[in-house]
Order: sequence, then C-alpha cells, then structure tokens
Amino acid sequence: MASLHLVGGEKGGVGKSFTARLLAQYFIDKQQPFIGFDSDQSHGTFSRFYQEFASPINTHSFDSLDRIVETAEQKPDQNIIVDLAAQTFSSLNKWIDESEILALMGELGFRVYVWHVMDDGADSLTLLGKTLQSFNPDQVQLVVVENHGRGEDFDLIDGSGIFAEAKELGAHTMVLSKLQSSLVKKIDFSDSSFWAAANNTDLMSTVERHRVRAWLNKNYLQIDTILTYEANDTLAPAY
Repeated sequence: MASLHLVGGEKGGVGKSFTARLLAQYFIDKQQPFIGFDSDQSHGTFSRFYQEFASPINTHSFDSLDRIVETAEQKPDQNIIVDLAAQTFSSLNKWIDESEILALMGELGFRVYVWHVMDDGADSLTLLGKTLQSFNPDQVQLVVVENHGRGEDFDLIDGSGIFAEAKELGAHTMVLSKLQSSLVKKIDFSDSSFWAAANNTDLMSTVERHRVRAWLNKNYLQIDTILTYEANDTLAPAY
C-alpha cells in the first residue's frame, strides 16, 4: 500500500524540512518510489536538497493542493511526501475538510500519515493539541517527532496530558536524534542530500561519513517500526 506523508508542526524552526528530507532518503535507500511536494514559498528547503524528487506546491490554492490527489491517481505505487511550512495548517485543513481528502485518499488505496515535528517548547505542545483536534485517528496515523536537534529535554512534553491523549489515540513517537552540528552545516552549505553526506569523499571525512550513516541507520530503525507496524496491524483502519 502506498502512503501519503504530511510532515508539519506549524512552528518554524522545529525541523519539518529536515524530517521530510530524512523520510525522502529513507525511501531512496529502501528503494521505494516517492514524489515530494514543498510548500515553503520562501526557502524551499526540501526541494533544494531533493530537487529530483520534489516540486513546489501552494497550500493557499486548492488547485495546487489538488496535485497531491492527481499524483496519487496517476502514480498509485508512489509514496508522497508533503513538506508543510509553518503557518500552513489552516489552509491545508480547509482543503482536507471541504474536499473530504482523507476519505478520498483511502479510496485510492493510500495510507495517510501526519508527522508532527516538535522542539521541546510549550508552543510545540499546544500545536500538537491543535493537530489532535483536527484529524480523525480512524483516517490518519499520527507520528509525534521529538526533534533532539531542536531541544534536549522533552520530559514535560512526555508527561503532559496532550501527549497522553496522543498516545491514547494511537500515535507513534519518533525520537529524532541529533546529528552533529558541524555535519549539518556541511550538508546545508553544500546543498547535499543525506546520501551524499554518507558517501561523498569530497564532502566528508571517513569518520564523518560513518557518523552520518550511523545517524541514518538509527532513525531508519524507528521509521521501519512505524511503517511496518501499520502495514501489518490488522486493527489498522481499512480504507
């Protein structure tokens, strides 16, 4: 079953595009086809690093957002990743509600994932609560991404009522481990994919390449668990 991945969190600077890039590299390394859409009109980070796979999309235009469904119709074997910029939640939610997109994607055979990327701040937690109110757990699989590259202490979040509610609704939690800051800077300044960072001898030293591969593998194990769980879970929603 193909899948649609909405990678967001509303707050700027929490690592939404970083997570979308990781998910893109996961599909590449697992040899699973995908198409990406980048909603960031000012920076276009996702499409910059994975320009062969991702193209711009305007969340304020229904016609533009409809390309997601059109892609699902035309390429039913392709996974779809949508990198949602900050402040796009309301327009996206309007499109989803007025067009009954989640039901439509289910009819097309797509499992829908919402990846809510967080730092360790209170506002990220508030926005998680907003996400919980907007999506039916019978139609989407929520993944709460605690980005340790954007925060080191998630104890208050993990102990909160909102987080407990997310777990009760079947949300998965992914701990996105921190990649060494100097490596992130090298990758960003060279506009490189994570594959290039893990393999390009002109970009990274032997130890640095190995460190990137170790970071990828650690996070891939979590993504494996999330996607495999859903694929095998007989209690998962039947679309």
